[in-house]
Amino acid sequence: MAKAWQHPFLNVFRHFKVGEWKRSTKEGDVTPVTDKTLKCTVYRIRGSVSAGNYIQLPQTSTQSLGLTGRYLYVLFRPLPSKHFVIHLDVATEDSQVIRVSFSSLFREFKSTATWLQFPFICEAGTSRKDLAGVAPSGARWTCLQLDLQDILLVYLNRRYGHLKSVRLCASLLVKSLYTSDLCFEPAVTVAEARRAKLPVTPVPREMAFPVPKGDSWHEHYVHIRFPSVGSRASSEPARKSRSPPEAVFRGRVRELVPPPVAFSNPFPDGVSPAVQMFGPTAARPVPRPLPEVSLFCEHSEVPSMNGPRDRSQEPSARAEVTDKHTAGNGVRTAAPESAVVPVALEDVAPRQPPGRKQSRPEMTLGETVFEPRSFLPDPILKLKGVIGFGGHSTKWALWTKDGAAVVYPCHAVIVVLHVDTREQRFFLGHTDKVSALALDGSGSLLASAQARPPSMLRLWDFQTGGCLSLLRSPVHALCSLSFSSNGVLLCGVGKDPHGRTVVLAWGTEQVGRGGEAVLLAKTHTGVDIQAFKVAFFDETRMASCGQGGVRLWRLRGGELRSCPVDLGEHRVLELTDLAFGQAQDSHTLYVCGRSGHILEIDHRRRAVQRARRLLPTQTPGGHSSQKQPFGAGPGISISSLSVSQTTCAVGSDDGYVRLWPLDFSSVLLEAEHEGPVSWVCISPDGLRVLSATLSGHLGFLDVPSREYNTLARSHTAPVLALATECSRGQLATVSQDHTVRVWDLATLQQLYDLRSPEETPRAIAFHPTRPVLFCGFASGAVCSFSLEAAGVLVRHRRHQGAVTGLAASPDGSFLFSSCSRGTLAQYHCSTTRCRVLRVTANMVCRDAHPTPNALVVSGDSLLLAFVGPSKYVVTVVSTASLEELLRVDVSALELASSRLDSAVAICFGPVPPGHLLVSTSSHTVVVLDAASGRVVRELSGVHSVACPSLALSRDARFLLTATDRVIRVWDYPAKASPSCQVYIGHSEPVRAVAFAPGQRQLLSVADAIFLWDVLGAPGRSPSGSAGDSPGAPPTCEAGPGARQPEDTEAGTGGLPRQQVPVPSQASPLQLGAHAGPLKGADGAFSTSDKEGPSQESHNPEGLHQASSLPMLVKEASGAGDGAQGTPGGPWGFSMRPHPCGWATARSITKAQAHPSARPDCYRHFTARYKASSLVKSVSVPSARVERLLLKAVVGYNGNGRANVVWKPDTGFFAYTCGCLVVVEDLHSGAQRHWLGHPEEISTLALSHNAQILASASGCSSTASLCQIRIWDVPGGSCRHLLSYHDTAVQALAFSPDDALLVTLGDYGDRTLALWRVATCELLSSARLLEPAHGVAFNPSDARELTCVGQGAITSWLLQQCGADVTLQVHREPIPQEVGAGELTSLCYGAAPLLYCGSNAGQVCVWDTRAGRCFLAWEADDGEIGVLLCSGARLVSGSNTRRLRLWAVGAVPELRRKGARARSSSVFMEHELTLDGAIVSAVFHDSMDMGVVGTTAGTLWYVSWAEGTSTRLISGHRSKVNEVVFSPSGSHWATCSDDGSVRVWSLASMELLIQFQVLNQSCLCLAWSPPSCGRPEEQQVAAGYSDGTLRVFSVSQIAMELKMRPHRAALTAIAFSADGQTILSGDKDGLVAVSRPRTGMTFHVLSDHRGAPISTIQSTNKECGDLGAEGADLWLAASSDQRISIWASDWPRGHCELLDWLSSPSPTLTEFSSRPPPCLVAFCPWDGALLACAGLGVHPEVVFYSLHQKQVVEKIPLPFFAVSLSLSPGAHLMAIGFAERMLRLVDCESGAVQDFAGHDDLVQLCRFAPSARLLFSVAHSEILVWEVSGHLATEESLGSGSWPAWRRS
Repeated sequence: MAKAWQHPFLNVFRHFKVGEWKRSTKEGDVTPVTDKTLKCTVYRIRGSVSAGNYIQLPQTSTQSLGLTGRYLYVLFRPLPSKHFVIHLDVATEDSQVIRVSFSSLFREFKSTATWLQFPFICEAGTSRKDLAGVAPSGARWTCLQLDLQDILLVYLNRRYGHLKSVRLCASLLVKSLYTSDLCFEPAVTVAEARRAKLPVTPVPREMAFPVPKGDSWHEHYVHIRFPSVGSRASSEPARKSRSPPEAVFRGRVRELVPPPVAFSNPFPDGVSPAVQMFGPTAARPVPRPLPEVSLFCEHSEVPSMNGPRDRSQEPSARAEVTDKHTAGNGVRTAAPESAVVPVALEDVAPRQPPGRKQSRPEMTLGETVFEPRSFLPDPILKLKGVIGFGGHSTKWALWTKDGAAVVYPCHAVIVVLHVDTREQRFFLGHTDKVSALALDGSGSLLASAQARPPSMLRLWDFQTGGCLSLLRSPVHALCSLSFSSNGVLLCGVGKDPHGRTVVLAWGTEQVGRGGEAVLLAKTHTGVDIQAFKVAFFDETRMASCGQGGVRLWRLRGGELRSCPVDLGEHRVLELTDLAFGQAQDSHTLYVCGRSGHILEIDHRRRAVQRARRLLPTQTPGGHSSQKQPFGAGPGISISSLSVSQTTCAVGSDDGYVRLWPLDFSSVLLEAEHEGPVSWVCISPDGLRVLSATLSGHLGFLDVPSREYNTLARSHTAPVLALATECSRGQLATVSQDHTVRVWDLATLQQLYDLRSPEETPRAIAFHPTRPVLFCGFASGAVCSFSLEAAGVLVRHRRHQGAVTGLAASPDGSFLFSSCSRGTLAQYHCSTTRCRVLRVTANMVCRDAHPTPNALVVSGDSLLLAFVGPSKYVVTVVSTASLEELLRVDVSALELASSRLDSAVAICFGPVPPGHLLVSTSSHTVVVLDAASGRVVRELSGVHSVACPSLALSRDARFLLTATDRVIRVWDYPAKASPSCQVYIGHSEPVRAVAFAPGQRQLLSVADAIFLWDVLGAPGRSPSGSAGDSPGAPPTCEAGPGARQPEDTEAGTGGLPRQQVPVPSQASPLQLGAHAGPLKGADGAFSTSDKEGPSQESHNPEGLHQASSLPMLVKEASGAGDGAQGTPGGPWGFSMRPHPCGWATARSITKAQAHPSARPDCYRHFTARYKASSLVKSVSVPSARVERLLLKAVVGYNGNGRANVVWKPDTGFFAYTCGCLVVVEDLHSGAQRHWLGHPEEISTLALSHNAQILASASGCSSTASLCQIRIWDVPGGSCRHLLSYHDTAVQALAFSPDDALLVTLGDYGDRTLALWRVATCELLSSARLLEPAHGVAFNPSDARELTCVGQGAITSWLLQQCGADVTLQVHREPIPQEVGAGELTSLCYGAAPLLYCGSNAGQVCVWDTRAGRCFLAWEADDGEIGVLLCSGARLVSGSNTRRLRLWAVGAVPELRRKGARARSSSVFMEHELTLDGAIVSAVFHDSMDMGVVGTTAGTLWYVSWAEGTSTRLISGHRSKVNEVVFSPSGSHWATCSDDGSVRVWSLASMELLIQFQVLNQSCLCLAWSPPSCGRPEEQQVAAGYSDGTLRVFSVSQIAMELKMRPHRAALTAIAFSADGQTILSGDKDGLVAVSRPRTGMTFHVLSDHRGAPISTIQSTNKECGDLGAEGADLWLAASSDQRISIWASDWPRGHCELLDWLSSPSPTLTEFSSRPPPCLVAFCPWDGALLACAGLGVHPEVVFYSLHQKQVVEKIPLPFFAVSLSLSPGAHLMAIGFAERMLRLVDCESGAVQDFAGHDDLVQLCRFAPSARLLFSVAHSEILVWEVSGHLATEESLGSGSWPAWRRS
């Protein structure tokens, strides 16, 4: 109840005298104005930044309003096209302050224990996907009625106390605030209530809005009540006297109805509470009931006790159908799907809109439908790919928010390149080179500026590619752009016309909502600015650097102001780049310079913290010692840097990208480039480093794999000419940058790079039939290069002037070249070494226009045409004899012209009709008859200037012309007035255009290389044309099956190679010597070769392979003028061929293949990255003295694929966890463990008789090939060890008779091997053209197996001739009607059916007898990775977490019906949603029950009959950071990087409770000691990466406390001995002392500042004998090898330092990336003794006595320890190593034993309180060991090693 002075209501503004600003405060633009609607004074709060413009009551945060009224009434009006924010601080009855915020900025409802954020929707019909929105232009005055009592009760389950403070932030008009215990109805006056006798409380007069006579209140104003009446109904009975009847005000009061749930965030995806404002005509929305909320909710910090049981616990996955007639009223109807209707491929018809008559017949499989269509669909061209990078500069390349793509400029085009698939999309619109790029923090807004003054600025919708805003910059040229993290502010730096530096700031919050960018501030500065960045933590703060200075900027009050940073002695440096520290609590600004300096600046104190200088190092005798840096001066010139939360990447002029830790202690990784590095950028996840060079290379360094991947290579100068090659789909270009480059048209990747440092290549041509390339140079030289041998075949110097033209006859007989001196040369090139036949002078025009169309040969190879002997004449000669056949005077063609017309470019048309096209200087294209010279037709006004390049398609449908920056496509067959389409995109004049092989694409070259798709399908070539002539080369098109060169090569350790490697021998899929089809076979089968020597390709030794990095290559030298067979000439060439040359395939002896890119599908296995190395040998004692026995493994490897096997008949059940095979009894839970694999196991396969199990793991440091182990199931022993595959095994499968085993390599291996199970003999193998995702034997025919992959299914037929086994292969492409680009899973059904799942979510069914796909349906929204079929039921699992059961009993009947079949009888029976993508599944033959594995590391038991899923095995999917135990030893708990805290039963090892926090990592954990209270009051304290500390109650399964004692991530935590105090340490080295009962931090220790705290441990010990007071003895250790020991009495606030230990850092020979951790623990058997590891310079454990103040014992170790634990029982010590080894040491006898079985470094080892169990952790796998009796003596240990004990 409100106090008496607040009753019945209180005008808050009047009571606190707003306007005098003594008891309230204002900030920013707050002005009293007169409102015309209310006819009174109101306050206008406006400003671009809401947080800087507000009214606050009371004046300071330490004061309190003390208003106890239940309802708060806010009378306000949002300002049009603006956002606003309202903050309320509400105190609960227990004095907890909760902030309640309402804003149109919020996109979704969010809640924590102390903050509720409600989105405010200003208009009805707003999509849930975009809740945030500005107020409309017609926004009205609103009465916002907030029930503070119900808000706290419904959303936080707390009781309301009083209103503490209010802050009203821009932009809005506000009249006043009122509080009351009464529920007023604002639309009813006192007079109306009395007259109508309404049971409501009318609004008081001073709160009422004026209403014109005759009008309704709701026509002018809005009333919002929150929460609604429906929400309050469940929290308390409705008060009739205070609430109007629902019948009276149903159409008036606007309410939202969220159901009351007693959790902090009860709303699933897409459903959130919101405050909604409706328009005057909007009907009342129908409230939709929310789904039931499960305890397993990932959106809140609530415990999870169980997994999903059925679909009722999950939000509905059904499609929502919105009625178009009711959509405007906000009514939406959810219609569940009753069945999914597949599409029968025999009856595929185009979908027509409803109500539209189908006008074309149905299209059936195998039947082509032709229909008339008009020429040139608009548009006819679509840009498909761009080859190039940079243009104005090579400085800008950005990662997208998800790190999956890179955004970079290519001259006037902005390219978005997906790094895995290499797909490109483009932002087109700039007319000049792009000079700057910026992407906002959400990845939704892209800004770009172009270079040519005046600089134009474009703002793009990044998702759609549309241009949202185009504005002219007020500066002459923009050179830098930077967004704020929220995207509402854009800053730019440029130059004005006078050369002065200008800094600008635009407000961009209205862009995309119909508004434009607003210039907020503009300032001139006299300082040099090389880099400018907006701070991610505050959009009003910026920083810049340049010559001699760093300045900090701030935007306030519409002005940009700056202040310099005192650099001291570094003020003379030339600074090049800067970056803000990415940690939330970081105050560091990193700045780099040309002198090699990196400055760390505290931007709060504006002072330099540290200054470092990177100096070049010389390795004696090494390759790098001979490499001179590109920059001058003693330091390494740094051009760019980028900072993540843990690392800093720098790019320098010496060509290196180096990755450093933030303390710059040592280089983590480095990559060498050809030229100076101009730009580096670390991906958002910190795992990839993007780099760009001045030489036009763009690539990234993958940190986990240590591999460099090239994304783009580029010419650095304009491209002069191009040539295309048909059979291999290649493109060759020459450029003014003195290079000749060959590209693959299918992948747009560079294959060869030929360099001529001393002269410029001018012309280029391919040999039509052989892998030979011809190039002409400015010196007059013509060279012939062999692409197969990668060398210069011959070099001719027959020209005295620069080569102007080069052309080869289509039949490959002749080559022609011309020069600027008028000479024409003819060569015979049908042999390997071409020779000169004739050289004639004064044949070709001397002053001709430079064009690639100077020489052209007709399609029948009979005619050669050129411009000459003058520019007014076109001459046609015989290609064989050079006899003149025709001479045409072009100047006489236009008689009416007063000027002489000259020929510019020429082009032959198809034969027949034999036309010659001539482009003239009068902007006309003249079509001549090549035989008679008569004019056939003219195309006038083709361009405004002369056209230097033209091309005619082979079918004479399309004519291409290019001039300046424009490309035109003409309707060539149109005789009268041919139409054309115009395309732009190049920023420089187009030099050449040409059609690609296949005529479906065209190429244009200028500043970059553009590849365009021709959308209008070309017709057939005319009869007898070049396409049909015998002498013409066969036309081809690079399709999915084309060779895809890979541009990456990993060197030793993943670093760039010191020398360019010799190329490996590899080829596409050539499975045998018999290439033709078999007799009597229906398909294209070929036979694989038998075992024997392979055919070696011709590959010279000095040939260098293209590396993943742009490496420096040697230059060949030589001299000579005649024909030469070796590389020579003063120009010198360096050549890099395609890494996959023309090599033959092998059968048993594999050809080494270059690894392809990882397929973009989750079905493909990828081993988890591990920084640890496997120890080569361990000390394993005999079984009778073994001290540790592996008892249990907790976890399942969700990273594996098909790694679960189950035989229901025998009960055999096995799965993998790391490198272990776990065999478990499903009834008792007992486990057996099969050890032996050195690396992570990828997949399993069980024989049909369940007697043999096959398991596969990847290659390791100790084994170069993958391991495949064959296990005897009854005995549990390994029978055989197989090795064949190089990288990883993707799938295993047994034949139906268990006689054969097939193994399938992954994408890096691409091999298939067939083994005989009985003898484990390799029978046959084959190399695959593309990666395959799955393999399966035909259950009805053991001789047939099938693989699925990209674009096709591949069937293999086993043929046995005596002892030899051969493989016949048949490849069947996926029909286009299916629309599935990649098949990812397969399973056989009833013969002859084969079911295949695709990455698009389709299931297609194949008839294996007919070899055709006859049925397909949409089975899921995502990629299907698992398919299982038995009888009439099919199970599908996908990466959308859905598991579905299909009834497919009618499919065999559909196959027989053929085209008349209808597939409506295929329907879905059941569906379950699990906790991750489905990676493994095995079901009973009845398909009623099965076991399913997910990527979340969970195994589920699925029962379709009951519709339930039960958790069998669960584990963490991310790294486990700590294991703790309850004092009673009955439970244990773990925490992980996935943000979860899990409580387990120690007896059953089952998960009991899970506490989940999203978007945070839980880094440390502690269980309360028994002295803290009753046993039932057990607590677990957890520390998180955001600096928060949470205390969970195990008994109540709830979070009891959340506090933030640290600003940095918590790294260690411990309870005091009495449990009343929590000690926590963070990564900055601070130790905080807090009381969990009060949530207060009362003491902070900074003795370890600067290094992360690694350990905190507390023990109960009287410290009197140690010379100190207190009953608590505790220690803290930091990563810099410092240990402090303290004595404390926390109830009295006493804390005293007892001892301090420190040591120099250990040698880093084994730890190149980071030093080993400092490990320390109190000795359980002696409380005054410490066990320490990592404290000295040697790998050892030392025992330090607190009494003697010295080391008393030392135990040497083979490696540095990474984990340590001491047994509370026997004198045992467990030590974990990074070498994946666990060591047990008996501290009494000195005996040691080593244990293997871990998949990664043993990061944790913990003894249980009973001392009978030992837990060891490697990444996410937890191994539980049973500890037996004392260790044996020296004699019984055998191979066990003894430590050399030393006493100090």
